Amino acid sequence: MTRTLTLTRPDDFHLHLRDGAMLQGIAPETARDFARAIIMPNLVPPVVTGAQAGAYRERIMAALPGSGFTPLMTLYLTEASDAADIIAAHRAGLITAVKLYPAGATTNSGSGVSSFENVRATLEAMAEAGVPLCVHGEVTDPAVDIFDREAVFIDRVLDPIRRATPGLTVIMEHVTTADAVAYVQSATTGLGATITTHHLIINRNHLLVGGIRPHYYCLPVAKRESHRLALLGAAVSGDRRFFLGTDSAPHTDEAKECACGCAGCFTATNTMPLLAEVFERENALDRLEGFVAHHGADFYGLKRNTGTLTLTRQDQPVTFPARIETGAGPVTVFDPGFAVHWQVSRAG
Repeated sequence: MTRTLTLTRPDDFHLHLRDGAMLQGIAPETARDFARAIIMPNLVPPVVTGAQAGAYRERIMAALPGSGFTPLMTLYLTEASDAADIIAAHRAGLITAVKLYPAGATTNSGSGVSSFENVRATLEAMAEAGVPLCVHGEVTDPAVDIFDREAVFIDRVLDPIRRATPGLTVIMEHVTTADAVAYVQSATTGLGATITTHHLIINRNHLLVGGIRPHYYCLPVAKRESHRLALLGAAVSGDRRFFLGTDSAPHTDEAKECACGCAGCFTATNTMPLLAEVFERENALDRLEGFVAHHGADFYGLKRNTGTLTLTRQDQPVTFPARIETGAGPVTVFDPGFAVHWQVSRAG
């Protein structure tokens, strides 16, 4: 049995750091294990210009003095986005990608896109300039069941966008369905997908059976067990089109445990031990490094990290803090619901 596992230092290709007191409190949880992360731009107000991305990056770095962590910034695509500013920010290294939120699909997405025809010219300019597009893949049509929104998005929105803009590089964020897995597998170039830690572990029964579990509520919502198994199969397959994006999304306990709780699972603290446990159970520890450290960097055209992360398997289950105290309030750490024997022993 493998007792020690040393990997290339991992990257998180989908991360929420928030701002202000929450940023100060939770950013170290990611920087402890990860070398880089794609930072989501859905602040209030959203990060829509290169100048705003640069300012946000400075606030992140100020919260992590001496950590060596590199935030990879994104811009929030709106129907008023300036294509020239997007391209200039990308060429200057201020941003790594642009994020598309359908209006109203998730947290702080009210400024997102309601008509994709209105951003067609921007997407064409991005394709020509080589700017990747990260996509929150859900329709917001109230007639579509929440468990079907990802599959409908592929048919109604994503596939037409890709056919109309064939040079556009697209990352389907936090995929949750067998439909999305199959769609990515059908593409030969220009399409990748991130998979979260929590969607590899929970299905919709975890959220709803025996009482509502607010800390398992996320968007896109967890689906049937058959979909979780499809995600798991993709993650451990070694397919380079799939890579880690935790979508770790902190909300205070007060905002989660209420009549209308916020969507998001906070996994930054324990993602790497959880993934080691999951991959070990699938006899796929040899493929964990690719999923967390190689595939995403290669897809984005980034150099792989030179540092390493070492995990050690313990005889007895390890424990993690139940919550992280921040200046904004306590944030509950994701509980996988099973014993975990791996812990990070060294990062460098």
